[in-house]
Amino acid sequence: RHVADFQLSIASIIENSSNDCLAQDLHLQAQQLAERLKCDSVVSEISAGPGTVNFTINRELLAKTVLQQVWKDGSEYGLKSELFSTVPRQKAVIEFSSPNIAKKFHVGHLRSTIVGNFIANLKVALGHEVVRINYLGDWGMQFGLLGVGFQSFGSKEKLKSSPLQHLFEVYVQINKSAEDENTRKLAKDFFRKLEEHDEQTLSIWKQFRDLSIEEYIRIYKRLGVHFDEYSGESFYQEKAQEVLKMLEEKGLLQKTIKGTGIVDLSEKKDLSTFSTVMRSDGTSLYITRQFLIISFRDLAAAIDRMNKHSWDTMIYVTDKSQSNHFQHLFQILKLMGYDWAERCQHVSFGLVQGMKTRRGEVIFLEDVLNEVRSRMLQNMTSTKTTKEIQDPVETAEKVGLAALIIQDFRGLLSSDYQFSWDRALQSRGDTGVFLQYTHARLHSLEQMHGNAELTDVNVACLQEPEAISVLQHLLRYDEVLYRSSQDLQPKHIVSYLLTLSHLAAVAHKTLPVKGSAPDVAQARLCLFHAARSVLANGMRLLGITPVARM
Repeated sequence: RHVADFQLSIASIIENSSNDCLAQDLHLQAQQLAERLKCDSVVSEISAGPGTVNFTINRELLAKTVLQQVWKDGSEYGLKSELFSTVPRQKAVIEFSSPNIAKKFHVGHLRSTIVGNFIANLKVALGHEVVRINYLGDWGMQFGLLGVGFQSFGSKEKLKSSPLQHLFEVYVQINKSAEDENTRKLAKDFFRKLEEHDEQTLSIWKQFRDLSIEEYIRIYKRLGVHFDEYSGESFYQEKAQEVLKMLEEKGLLQKTIKGTGIVDLSEKKDLSTFSTVMRSDGTSLYITRQFLIISFRDLAAAIDRMNKHSWDTMIYVTDKSQSNHFQHLFQILKLMGYDWAERCQHVSFGLVQGMKTRRGEVIFLEDVLNEVRSRMLQNMTSTKTTKEIQDPVETAEKVGLAALIIQDFRGLLSSDYQFSWDRALQSRGDTGVFLQYTHARLHSLEQMHGNAELTDVNVACLQEPEAISVLQHLLRYDEVLYRSSQDLQPKHIVSYLLTLSHLAAVAHKTLPVKGSAPDVAQARLCLFHAARSVLANGMRLLGITPVARM
């Protein structure tokens, strides 16, 4: 027996359906209701189940409506749904990725990058205006050390050819003598000159920053990620001082006995929760994971972005260890009189364990991209079909990235997970490789039999249960988009696409195009085209580039 398309639970419409309502009563009422309802041009069958009334949609109408809608809306299929009709178009600022110059680009930055990119893609697709900001760690005492290190161990050639790697090496080298009195003094001097805008010192720092950003842009391009703005802590030097003044004027800044500056966040104003904002020596603090420290720069950045972009919502994408930090940041902004702090949101994610390359731990984002590409290439080389691909290296990169992204997005973002190369790169099962493989197969089917034309499709040819399953699933795409737009979790889209791929694989096996009567072949081709089109749309939202061959 086929599965009904829609189901109505009787308990949900009976006014006082308490637990006393026996199952057989509900079943009887379901039967009575089903008998009174009439079928029409849309509903072809009405039946009663245990406490439910089941509706089956006219199969030809289902096929015709879904195929026409997918065909007509193309890449906007599902996004024009009435589910979104009440959602106002807004302007969103999204801060994500945000690595520290001269330090490791760790796996947390990778998660922030792909999650932030997904949220931005989804919002743009839904017609919102999005500003993508990369807030670099480009200021602070470490630049004093780095400057001194570069004077001792730096090479201008290496800085030009591979800035991220070279600055990291210099930083590691100078850090060995960071405890040395003389080094510390030199580092302090260098940073003081930076803060005083000494020309020579600033130009060294600017070179570090500019060359690093150039290299980041190149690497982000491999990920399919771009930013509208590269900002950073350095931008908010002067503005941080203004924030300090505002806190003092509003009487929000208090001094402890030791001279540390704090802001009282407790409801009863008894200092039961407070946030430290200033060291006793008067310098504004950096966020450190161990203590809840809000830097004036973060406050200044939030205020500045509001002035500059007048956004409706601002989203910060970082790991969950920073949840308290953002809670405090938003609370302080609210105390300062900025009501828009309520429209700030922290999207947090869990930690990834066990992502190592063959050479050891991940230090640079590029290590991960190269690793996933080489492993995928190796897997592809062992299958016979790879010889026909024009650019196997580029294909391996795209398929490998799909593997990384799907493994990361399958669960709730807030959960930690154990990374496994073998699991991520499996070609069967719920993986990104399987999505790419399905897309490539459907694509080559279209190539082989010519593109489907919707105008002369006989939808009566799509009555097999395998075809109906694909059509029913395609019909639900807008609901999944809506769920993801509400909670910003990619997992709804991921599980939808994996199910779509499994259903399409079954249909591909049981509903051959080759050797079928012309109108049957044409109808099936149309069905597979629709499945591939929606699969590609969903993959792109997740930040995956669908491949045509693999």
